[in-house]
Amino acid sequence: MHDPHAGAAWSPETLAVSAGRPPRIPDAPVNPPVQLTSTFVASTEPGARGYARFANPTWEALEEVLALLEDARPGDGGGARAFASGMAAVSAVVEQVPVGGLVVAPEGAYNTTLGLLDHLEASGRLRQRRVPTADTAAVVDALAGASPGDLLWLESPTNPLLEVADLPALCAAARAAGVRTAVDNTFATPLVQQPLVLGADVVVHSVTKYLAGHSDVVLGAVVTRDADLLAALGRHRTLTGSIPGPFEAWLALRGVRTLHLRVQRSQASAAELARRLEGHPAVTHVRHPSLPADPGHARAAAQMRGFGSVLSVQVRGGAAGAAAVQDATRLWLPATSLGGVESLVERRRRHPLEPAVVPEDLLRLSVGVEDVEDLWADLSQALDAALDPSLDPSLDPSPDRVPSAVAAREHGRQQG
Repeated sequence: MHDPHAGAAWSPETLAVSAGRPPRIPDAPVNPPVQLTSTFVASTEPGARGYARFANPTWEALEEVLALLEDARPGDGGGARAFASGMAAVSAVVEQVPVGGLVVAPEGAYNTTLGLLDHLEASGRLRQRRVPTADTAAVVDALAGASPGDLLWLESPTNPLLEVADLPALCAAARAAGVRTAVDNTFATPLVQQPLVLGADVVVHSVTKYLAGHSDVVLGAVVTRDADLLAALGRHRTLTGSIPGPFEAWLALRGVRTLHLRVQRSQASAAELARRLEGHPAVTHVRHPSLPADPGHARAAAQMRGFGSVLSVQVRGGAAGAAAVQDATRLWLPATSLGGVESLVERRRRHPLEPAVVPEDLLRLSVGVEDVEDLWADLSQALDAALDPSLDPSLDPSPDRVPSAVAAREHGRQQG
């Protein structure tokens, strides 16, 4: 593969395009081929692949790019490992916690991650403490009594409440307590935020989302600067068989090539939509770090290169009002997932595992790369339709009933 050190001074946007390429020799392919094989010819050389459950050149190209994008210092032993899904990557990290160990996790985060922790706690495999991620003091307090091998699990911004954690402070507190910190960086992507640079020990991605970017791949990845941890993650992948398919890895690598273009477009549109949504009478609360009044705005501005492409809104009419908005869209697709080129809308509390801190009337919006005016036109007409008083007799769409920004935020806190 291409020498990763050759691009050490290049920007992440350039590395997303240039890294993970085949050797530069005459008539060589520009892109790495898909290695569709289960078996390799036997070799006595160190590091020989031997069997496709151990390694595959197509995975390795993707892993090289991800390690460079997250600044994992591959030349010093760091790197990335691709997994069959985002949850396979999450499971690999959680598995490093010793039996009976502690996991400190957000009270509002990706529901399947929290579901996994609940399952492992119920079986006696580990203990957990749930904390509000944005409350730095509460997270630090939850680390009291922690032991080496325990884990601080963070999302920032969180899914779907868009809370922003003080990553430098929390990573430093965890390190002082001898606790490893893992950050799910799916929402931000390495182009917007690099948790390893901010002090984290491990970064996890659902590659399914922004990295692959086209809603046609299920894949995950873990990135770390810790050579011993990287080896342990690789052993876990081999022993559990949670390996990525080579064709999926190839598709994900192709998606990474345009990551910077997609993120640049989608997060600019997300910020514009958030600004407009604040003024719509059907919306009671908008959650996006780009908004100056958002509680996470200052933190996001300090530790992120942008504010991300996901926003959440609460709408009038409760769960019925949110469902009505979702059903009334024509361009926005009502679907689970995020990070694709298409814009998606979803009422998150429809999922049984969704945390109780997520309001019933909350819609998560994953902004794609469509024209922002088209996105707004479709979303605003769906919101207008949701003002129908038949949804709730107490609703009155007259202008004097529209809540102020302060009242809307207070309403959101009460609902959350």
